[in-house]
This record gives sequence, structure tokens and C-alpha cells, in this order.
Amino acid sequence: MTEKELKELHEIYLTHPKITRNSKEVQKGDIFWALKGERFDGNQFAEEALEKGAHIAVIDDKKKNIVKEKRYFYVEDSLKALQELGKFHRQYVGMPTIAITGSNGKTTTKELVNAVLSQRYRTAATYKNLNNHIGVPLTLLEIPEDTDIAIVEMGTNHFGEIEALTKIADPDFGIITSIGKAHLEEFKDLDGVLKEKTALFEYLKLKGGMAFVNLDDELVKKAAEGLKTYTFSYHNHPDANVQLQDISEDAQLKIRLNNTDIQTQLTGKYNLSNIGYAIATGKFFNLSDEEIKQALEHYTPKDMRSQIIEQNDNLIILDAYNANPTSMKAAIKNLLQMPGKHKVAILGDMFELGENAAREHQEIADFVKENHIEGYLIGENFNQTKTDLPKFKTTQDFINSGVLDNVKGSHILIKGSRGMALENILELKS
Repeated sequence: MTEKELKELHEIYLTHPKITRNSKEVQKGDIFWALKGERFDGNQFAEEALEKGAHIAVIDDKKKNIVKEKRYFYVEDSLKALQELGKFHRQYVGMPTIAITGSNGKTTTKELVNAVLSQRYRTAATYKNLNNHIGVPLTLLEIPEDTDIAIVEMGTNHFGEIEALTKIADPDFGIITSIGKAHLEEFKDLDGVLKEKTALFEYLKLKGGMAFVNLDDELVKKAAEGLKTYTFSYHNHPDANVQLQDISEDAQLKIRLNNTDIQTQLTGKYNLSNIGYAIATGKFFNLSDEEIKQALEHYTPKDMRSQIIEQNDNLIILDAYNANPTSMKAAIKNLLQMPGKHKVAILGDMFELGENAAREHQEIADFVKENHIEGYLIGENFNQTKTDLPKFKTTQDFINSGVLDNVKGSHILIKGSRGMALENILELKS
């Protein structure tokens, strides 16, 4: 778009700030944005959206001379226009922006940072995990003009995406939660993941921005070299700005910050880093230890991310929103460290591993076996592993087996990629 067109569209947006991509959900006064997908073309539904009361329809199809209608706003590329408008609005509001990416823990860290900072500031954060090339500009466009700090989550599954998203969001601060074995179908190995994720830090270096860094994470620490940082450590790292202690006594994490003990509702040692980022961010923005404590103690895990459920005398860790080899092994280690009770792991396939799939699934199966956990494996990839652990081709097959009927008084981990829909195991048992 030309600068004139961008300003004109932004003026319209300021008076009609709700953008809708689905014509079936259009309400009076919305802006209908015609995007294209693999199986649909939003331009085909623009007329319907206008008939339902959309104020304008942003389109990139010149056919049928519909651009002559005043309620159509023509752009050359509707996706690019959405991204340009998102960036324009972020700069128009002008608030400090924190970008968060990483192989594991992005959404949890975003939620925790938002919970902490909102104790004192007006914040705006990515809704759920709308963190891709469409979700990021939509997040930016939903930032109210009176926002003090914006928190933007960025995901990626192919090279160049983080670089593109940082150019749209133009962050002042950055967090890389972790660098692990995720999306190996595209990135091939850990070096590929490292290259993609650290694009955020490279952008901040050019801009003169700052990174929050876990000094206990060697990969993230190395990636932040040459960048202004604000840091934390659980292992008494002498250079850390914030010193933390893990004083957990049971499954739920308990953290000591200076003389303040924080009893969280989070489980899993892998969440220590996510909590640390929230604390460090809070301290940098001058929150008191008590304000940070209040935020973290009231945060409840949800959306199948380390969610704790008590059922049939079992303590269930439902961590079925996503999975990769790094997060899967971390979740199993956490299960092993939980005090007492019998341990059960119900594991579903990990997606997007490409040529690494067979090896990575075999390693997980071996790890479960070596640690004498009662394990159940679900999915096509796990079915190809060489193990005597019980295997099921689908989640429904596992449900039909009735295995869970006989599990009582145990700690149960349910972990797998989103497409496995492992949460159905509990929905059908409740």
C-alpha cells in the first residue's frame, strides 16, 4: 500500500476497530478482511460480509469491477496489507513491546509476563496462541491506544518467519524461552532451530533493544552475546540481575525471590524458566516482590498446558497442547521427580519431525522403558517403535481399551502433539 492508502485504512480502522475474517461471524460495523487459504478465497465472501453489515471489505481481487464500490477497499495483497496495518498501528500507539519466541513455553511465558506486568500497567497480549503471520498483526491491531506495554508471542515452523514477524512487531525487548528439538521437519536439527529463533535477538541488536535472558541456559545465553540484557539465574550465576531459588516441596513449583516465597500452581521443572522470565520482566519494570508474588500465585494453568486435574484418586498432568522431543523428555523427567505414587505416562505422537521422526520416537519409548514407568504409546509413529510398551494406533483405540479404568492413586502424564487430541481421554472419562 502507499503511505496515503495505509493512513486512510488506519483512519477507518480507528473508528471501526473489529476485524473479521469469517463472513459468517460478521457483525454490523466490522471490517471484513478477505484473506486466502489453501482451500478458500476470502474475496468470494466479501459481498456476503457487506450484506451482513460490514463497514468495508478489504479485498485483493479486482474481478467484476467491485472496487468501484465505496465499501470495498482494494489492496494488491490482503495479507501483506494486514501486516502493514498491524505494524503501522503498533507504531501509532508507540508503547514498549516485548516479543516472545522459543521452542517450548512461549504461551505460558507470555501469560505469566502479562499476569505480572498487569499488576501495575495497562497491558495487551497475544490472545491464546495467535502467533503466526496472521496472528501477530491481528494482535498488534487489537492494542488499545492507552496501552502501556504490549506482549507479542511469535511462533515459527519454517525459516525466515521470526525475522518477518519481528519486522512487523518492531519489538523493543525480546525473550527466547528455550531452543530445543521442534519442527525438525523444516529445521533439520538444533542448529537450524537456533538460527531461526535467534533472529529475534539479531533484530534487537540492530535496533538497540534489550533481551531478558536465563543465564542457566547456555544456548540462549550465547545467542544474546553482544546484546543489552537483563538476566536471572536459579544457580547463583554471579552476573544475574535477579537471583532465584527453587524451593519446591511437592509437584507445584515454589520460588524464592529475595525474602519472598512464591507458591505457584505450576508443575514441572521446565516451568522454572518461564516463571523466571516473568519475574525478571517484572523486576525490570519496577514491580515490587509482593506484586510479582500476587500475580504468580493467582495464575492458573489452563488450555492443556501443564494443567493439573484430579480424577479417580489420580493426579493428572494434562500437557497435550503441543509436543516435541525436548518438551516430551522434560515432561517425563518431571513425572519421575514427583514424590510418591505410581507413575503412568500416556504419550501421543510428536508431529513435524520429518526424517527424524522414527529416531526421536524410539528415543522417547526407550527413555520411558529405562525409567520403569508404566507407559502407553499412541499414534502411527509410536507404533513403529521397537518396544514392548503397549501401543495404540489412535487416541480412540486407547479410550476403547479401558486401560484408564484400572489406574488409581497414580501420577499420570498425558502428553502429545495437538493433532492427537489426547484431551478426549479425560473428556470421555469424566
